[in-house]
Amino acid sequence: MGRRNHLDVDLLRQDDSAILEYIRTGPLPDVTTPEDRDGSPYSVETESPTRNLTSDFTHFRDAPYTFLRDIGKHIVGTTYRSYEKYVGRDILYPGFTEEMKARVLRNELLRNRIASLADRSIKESPVWSRTSRFEQEDRRQQVVEWLEAVSSKLADRMICKFESKKFLRLAYYIVMQILGRTYNQGLHVNAEEIAKLKEVATIAAKKNQSLIFLPCHRSHIDYVCMQAICFRVGISLPTVVAGDNLNLAVIGPALNRLGAMWMRRSFGDDQLYSAVIQAYIDTLLAGGYNFECFIEGGRSRLGKLLPPKFGILKFIFDTVLSGRTEDCWIVPVSTQYDRVIETESYINELLGSEKKKETLRDFFNAREILSLKMGRVDVRFHDPWSLRGFISAQLEKLAPDALRVPTFADAVVNADLRTRILRSLGYQVLSDINKASVVMPTALIGTVLLTLRGRGVGHSELIRRVEWLCLRIRERGGRVADFGKLSTVQVVDRGLEVLGTLVGNSGGDGSLLERTFYAEDRFQLSFYRNMVMHLFVSDAIVAVAMYTKIKQGGGPSMQRVPVKYLFEQCLWLSKLLAGEFVYIQQPGGIRANFWESVQLLRDQGVISISDDGCVELSIEERSRGREFFDFYCFLLWPFCDGYWFAAASLFALTPMPSDFPDETDSINETLWVEVTEFLEVAQILGKTVYAQGDLSYFEAVNKEVLRSAFTEFEAEGIIVVRRSKSGRLPAIMSLSPEWLPRRYDDDAKANSFSRASRIRPEGRLWDYVEHVSIFRREGKNRRDSASVSMRVLALADDAGRKLKQRRVQTVEDAKHPEGDALVKVSRATRGRIGGTKL
Repeated sequence: MGRRNHLDVDLLRQDDSAILEYIRTGPLPDVTTPEDRDGSPYSVETESPTRNLTSDFTHFRDAPYTFLRDIGKHIVGTTYRSYEKYVGRDILYPGFTEEMKARVLRNELLRNRIASLADRSIKESPVWSRTSRFEQEDRRQQVVEWLEAVSSKLADRMICKFESKKFLRLAYYIVMQILGRTYNQGLHVNAEEIAKLKEVATIAAKKNQSLIFLPCHRSHIDYVCMQAICFRVGISLPTVVAGDNLNLAVIGPALNRLGAMWMRRSFGDDQLYSAVIQAYIDTLLAGGYNFECFIEGGRSRLGKLLPPKFGILKFIFDTVLSGRTEDCWIVPVSTQYDRVIETESYINELLGSEKKKETLRDFFNAREILSLKMGRVDVRFHDPWSLRGFISAQLEKLAPDALRVPTFADAVVNADLRTRILRSLGYQVLSDINKASVVMPTALIGTVLLTLRGRGVGHSELIRRVEWLCLRIRERGGRVADFGKLSTVQVVDRGLEVLGTLVGNSGGDGSLLERTFYAEDRFQLSFYRNMVMHLFVSDAIVAVAMYTKIKQGGGPSMQRVPVKYLFEQCLWLSKLLAGEFVYIQQPGGIRANFWESVQLLRDQGVISISDDGCVELSIEERSRGREFFDFYCFLLWPFCDGYWFAAASLFALTPMPSDFPDETDSINETLWVEVTEFLEVAQILGKTVYAQGDLSYFEAVNKEVLRSAFTEFEAEGIIVVRRSKSGRLPAIMSLSPEWLPRRYDDDAKANSFSRASRIRPEGRLWDYVEHVSIFRREGKNRRDSASVSMRVLALADDAGRKLKQRRVQTVEDAKHPEGDALVKVSRATRGRIGGTKL
């Protein structure tokens, strides 16, 4: 298929009318179908061939002799199994752990931090001024020795204990057996990417520089995949940052010997702990040892990339920026699964259940996964790049003028400049992970089933739509996983087998003319649909912005959208969803993405552009049943629903008069609630709204979308969130005073507008909710947006009363001796409403 003509960058510097004319009159690309191209109706162009790293492993039941022979090879160490000539620093020798620990404890930064903490401790002592200098020095030395002992224990617990090659070889064999049984179609890597990675690893080793692997995080399986690949291809194993929640008895020490660096999930203002971490990372990078951490922090429960976490990334960044190490190589890594083991538990957590703490018993119970057939795992590597080179490029880009480019020294002392570069680093890594990703068969199937307007789809139509989606993915620069010699029919059938009960089917017994498939578990399938969102989000935003006019009905002439209006709505929606997606980074920002998407939709025949600068659905798109347009809209509508509901739930924070005459609460006082409690009540509200038909997508009530929405609302100034500096007190939230809704003074007026709600349908928050609602999918219960909002308003008022029954506090009480950032939350009225209906 011919590639479309991309916008000339110079055009982006001109006015919109020039760009519009270029798109309107420009040549269309070759849009031949697969049949026209090679005569094969279901052949899929995929990425370059891959290698299955589990293909040479056998099972005892299948070939007992070969199985035992393979174990012997791994124990003795033949060919690659010896792990003798790997690229990178030597890590497997007796005494490695003690040597690394000694280097960490000698680290200058750590020594200075210990001295600083000791001085502060002495000066803050109540008897400091009454003691002699000799006594002060003696006491200071005692504190230093104590802090050194604590540092030694922290380092001992933290540092990975590489030493035994025999243990590593045996562990590799066991891990590959588990992977081969659980993911029966194998662990796949791209041969060209591995060759490039080894080439860069060789260069880095000669310069005594580290490879910093930054993978996305979907599953606990991620931890072992990277280690297994490095062992198999002959690269020095990285030290892997792992949460200490996985440091279980028996299993924890084994993982530690395979490279796990145990770290607390949070350490607040513990300056000694953070100094030990920085010292360890400094030591690793200065020595050229490879390192790995997950750019998103925790596992993604939604299937798409999460915003970057800057904790560990900042330690790495500071090490290079300060010159404590010359450079290191960033390696963005994408790990994609046909099916993720934990998705069911993810859904439970997203719907409000507490995250279950890992236990040793759970690990041994997980042996059931060995009998699962969960498809395959594909790991892809973006081209590595120099961190020092990235920082230099950013300094030039952020230069206030062309006369002087900021230096590394400027960035060290300029906190704002340092933060901007660090944020750019995080989002650049996410962007590169998206570029490296491949789309798995299960993601193709899940996306097709969740973007249907009808209830289900026949087998032949499912095949056609998967083929159609593969073309759209490649059109957007994405890649589909290597299918080898399998036809699309075979790939889809294997994908359906892996998805199992997530996809329902009927007609297999001959009761229907054709076997028909439908989404049985839409929430879990959304995890796989979200894996392709990054490719189409800009196009989907344009389509949904057009829908705001199209949903109003009327003939084609009534559904024309002026370009100015379309861009304004796209800009507004893009900013609203900025915390959800990683937008394509290119010169011109959102404006460039907008025009590129308009051009793509025009090239696809989805839209046409009139002489007067209006955009409308093309005759071609209408004749094919809005297939392209509906696809883009269905991708984004669940998120529009989620943000609309999140905004509507804020009405529950509307202050209300006291329930008791002797109390002096005013209806105009600001109400403060704990963020976690509000999330819990908001989810109950959302489930109620969904059950009553005013919310189309159940996934819209999940915790992650609500948290992202509240973060956006905080940035917009709609809500105020106060957090404890120490992290020991719960964060609390309230509506900003200028966004507070008003109440009616008499019940007669209130009841004439909505069921028992005294909140007035007006004001800034009401207008904001109504604006979000124009992007939502029109349903049979949503012909009148205002009526829906009124019904939800009444339910939100009920939710507010539930909050009142729990713990609520006025702004006058929201003060704490430690300062405004620390808030003391009243523990008075506390009631559980776990399963209470609103």
